Amino acid sequence: MTRILITGAASGIGKACAEHYAAQGADLILIDRDEAGLKAVAGGHEHHAVDVSDVAFWSTNTFGPLDHAVVNAGIGTNGLIKDLSFQAWRKTMAVNLDGAFLTLQAALRDMKDGGSVVITASVTGVKPVPGIAAYASSKAAVIQLAKVAALESAPRKIRVNAIAPGGVDTAIWDSPDFAKMVEKMGSRETALAAMAADTPMGRFESSEEIARQIAFLLGPDSGTVTGSVLVTDGGFSL
Repeated sequence: MTRILITGAASGIGKACAEHYAAQGADLILIDRDEAGLKAVAGGHEHHAVDVSDVAFWSTNTFGPLDHAVVNAGIGTNGLIKDLSFQAWRKTMAVNLDGAFLTLQAALRDMKDGGSVVITASVTGVKPVPGIAAYASSKAAVIQLAKVAALESAPRKIRVNAIAPGGVDTAIWDSPDFAKMVEKMGSRETALAAMAADTPMGRFESSEEIARQIAFLLGPDSGTVTGSVLVTDGGFSL
């Protein structure tokens, strides 16, 4: 039975990945700090309600032997560089970068030779966007983390890739500013459609679409693909 570690599993892309692999009969280890949301997704699978930046958690738990890992947990942070507090910067880095490092480190230690990992980055780690310096910097960093991990893991035939979505309808949008936009425009769907207007393909992707792309990168059909970044943004970065 395939054993897969997924972080950020209570909502969005992580939840979609969990549901995708649960339907295939995989054995899952699900991690998220949202305990209620995690329990709703977990079913009978192993799950841990914890912040991925918790060093003690990773140092006292093992999960192997793993076949795959989806390093997905993350938070969003808005604010111009001149206005951004260092506390907000550090919180973003703690979850998005430190948490990714700790997850990846634990997964590689427990992974079978020939396994695979996908780290969720963002198109903002490739294309600069004003007002999200902390988030974008953390995502650029995890792209490089994936590349280094791919080189280090190649002798064990473990593949490590990153996926860089553009707009996806997930809980990461749920900020006070977005709530005001939803209120003004009448619905979440209308607000997201307006935000997608700058995307050449004219829409955001669903979490389920991203989950299937992650499954491709994790699975045998992606062959020897490693150290790559799949930018899946509807052409936003062009």
